Amino acid sequence: MHWLIKSEPFKYSWDMLVRDGSTTWDGVRNNQAAIYLRSMKIGEELAFYHSNEGLAVVGVARVAGEHFIDPSDPKGRFPAVTVAPVRPLAMRVTLAAMKAEPRLAGMAMFRQFRLSVAPVTDAEWDVIMEMGGG
Repeated sequence: MHWLIKSEPFKYSWDMLVRDGSTTWDGVRNNQAAIYLRSMKIGEELAFYHSNEGLAVVGVARVAGEHFIDPSDPKGRFPAVTVAPVRPLAMRVTLAAMKAEPRLAGMAMFRQFRLSVAPVTDAEWDVIMEMGGG
């Protein structure tokens, strides 16, 4: 399984993840996104997407630690996972390019755009990696 995770680069960017070596992916407060976080397994790859600014997949990360209670959630209801960088993409894969690619028309990201975490099928992953040269 593959995933797409979104982050606003002014809050937490790909470069920050690379600098830090890993991070707790926390602050998710949507029930569907929480289900996705609970489904993540160690070693699964993540498309790191810059939202708001940039609007592009910029790198590949991986799940380095399966879900645990999000330390930033005062009620202890929502999960977090640990993610680590794998590699940057040679070319950013923009939202416009993904939307223009017919093989990506069914992506969960397009059906539930507000989610910060979404599944990516193996076929979709292959297309995104092809587009990104990665």
